[in-house]
Amino acid sequence: MSRGASRQAIRSALLPEDQVAFDAAYDTALADARSSLDLAGLFEMLERWRRLALLQEDPARFREVARRAAELLTGRPSPDDEPLPVTRAKAGM
Repeated sequence: MSRGASRQAIRSALLPEDQVAFDAAYDTALADARSSLDLAGLFEMLERWRRLALLQEDPARFREVARRAAELLTGRPSPDDEPLPVTRAKAGM
């Protein structure tokens, strides 16, 4: 994915379970931009999701980042076979 990637590029790089949340966040940010006539919130939302999409392009690396974050926050290692959604919840991701 290139820097400043499009909505479609961001969405396609996300894990399937995050695509629905991305769509909802995009719709909300777009509606806010329409009513406020200010695109700043839309751009900020896209940038947050672009960063997550960059991490998720490599699922193994993303899993490791989530495991490290969970370990830092909980003070305990996450088991290798722990489901990713559980690890992400511990990490606040």
